[in-house]
Amino acid sequence: MAGGGAAPPPKQEEMHPHPVKDQLPSVSYCITSPPPWPEAIILGFQHFIVMLGTSVLIPSALVPQMGGGNGEKARVIQTLLFVAGINTLCQSFFGTRLPAVMGGSYTVVAPTISIILASRYSNETDPHQKFLRTMRGTQGAFIIASTIQIILGFSGLWRNVVRLLSPLSAAPLIALAGFGLYELGFPGVAKCVEIGLPEIILLLIFSQYLPHVIHVAKPVFNQFSVIFTIAIVWLYAYILTVSGAYNKAPMKTQVHCRVDRSGLIGGASWISVPYPFQWGAPTFDAGECFAMMMASFVALVESTGTFIAVSRYASATMIPPSILGRGIGWQGIGTLLGAFFGTANGTAVSVENAGLLALTHVGSRRVVQISAGFMIFFSVLGKFGAIFASIPLPIFAALYCIFFAYVGACGLSFLQFCNLNSFRTKFIVGFSIFMGLSVPQYFNEYTSVAGYGPVHTGARWFNDMVNVPFSSKPFVAVLVAYFLDNTMHRRDSAVRRDRGYHWWDKFRSFKTDTRSEEFYSLPFNLNKFFPSV
Repeated sequence: MAGGGAAPPPKQEEMHPHPVKDQLPSVSYCITSPPPWPEAIILGFQHFIVMLGTSVLIPSALVPQMGGGNGEKARVIQTLLFVAGINTLCQSFFGTRLPAVMGGSYTVVAPTISIILASRYSNETDPHQKFLRTMRGTQGAFIIASTIQIILGFSGLWRNVVRLLSPLSAAPLIALAGFGLYELGFPGVAKCVEIGLPEIILLLIFSQYLPHVIHVAKPVFNQFSVIFTIAIVWLYAYILTVSGAYNKAPMKTQVHCRVDRSGLIGGASWISVPYPFQWGAPTFDAGECFAMMMASFVALVESTGTFIAVSRYASATMIPPSILGRGIGWQGIGTLLGAFFGTANGTAVSVENAGLLALTHVGSRRVVQISAGFMIFFSVLGKFGAIFASIPLPIFAALYCIFFAYVGACGLSFLQFCNLNSFRTKFIVGFSIFMGLSVPQYFNEYTSVAGYGPVHTGARWFNDMVNVPFSSKPFVAVLVAYFLDNTMHRRDSAVRRDRGYHWWDKFRSFKTDTRSEEFYSLPFNLNKFFPSV
């Protein structure tokens, strides 16, 4: 035994690990508590600015390949914004009811490019006609592809799949829904490092350091840091452009760095209301529809992870599976709407806006509904929307570095429900995250060298059906984790606790936790007609 001079044993409370929390604490405004109107409007505008990145990036990549010029590009962006606004409102009122922004989807870009490159359009000489024909081809594929989300969501099939999800298998899905988008982070910043890097540094200072240095009554700096920093860096980019800093720069640098190179302001009309079938009647091709259905299934899986991240950052409880199914069904309706209007893109939960909830500590539903209002307003008033849409893309890439990181960290935070001292837990987490990074790395590397994916048959649609899912990091990760977690010694009662399954027992049904009613019940007494199970 130790002598009298030994130190006293440590106090018991100092040694306790951090308690596990069903809901994220220290959120300024949770899902049901809206901030005051002036604050809510500025925060809503901030969400609108953040979702612009994806809404501009995807059409800017696709429309020129389809044969469209600046005018078509501006109209597609306006249409994408308009549809995103409607989908965000539908999702927040009738879907999951979470503050989730429904924007474009990167997952469906590959099969969309396959449609653009289809041989039946290659003999079209007039670029505008080629644009219209390819757009109608994408519309047909998305109309059919939306059915998989609508059927899986509303039939209850997806609800049954999600019931078997434990914190252990959800962690890799959500982690890679954020971290897996690393290619859109610093590589985007580096395209114009003199604009992108100051944005990262300023955002860090404004959101993480200034609130602790300058004490003000309201958390102004971290709540509005995105607006402050974008305004500063955008002005700085404008000064660089006007002073002629890029006059002799290569064309590529000019496109990324200059504030007047997007061609959107000139291409946009003052007022235009997008309407269904504005490009003409959709055309259908069976193979392309199959490929797009697979891509929309992958988008559905990724969105499931982002929905869970949004529920966490909105300080809500875990989403009951029936509510998630309802949200996926509405995501399918969103994809269908996008197909009717002709956005050349699907619908998915915006990962960057989920990260913004974390940065601002505001998970209010009203804020996101206001941002949807901004999307619709600026999509109709084309020229004004185009001004914001011409923010240089490296500024958005800088924001992504922080937002995607927050979503990835949210995934890792679900490991608090698991026993991290269990070898089974360590294996499933490690192997699924590793494979989730490694398999898509092989598929993407192969594609960038060869110009086509590892699965390369004469049928392009079949290639897409295999190459697209295995190029998605969160999809591969959750495929591995979900399979292992539900097959490895799951009958063992200790394993049930190790995987954290018991923590979500009370959220598996809508009725078993009173908080589910508060966060997720439908408005206008609709729960009477559409009861949740």
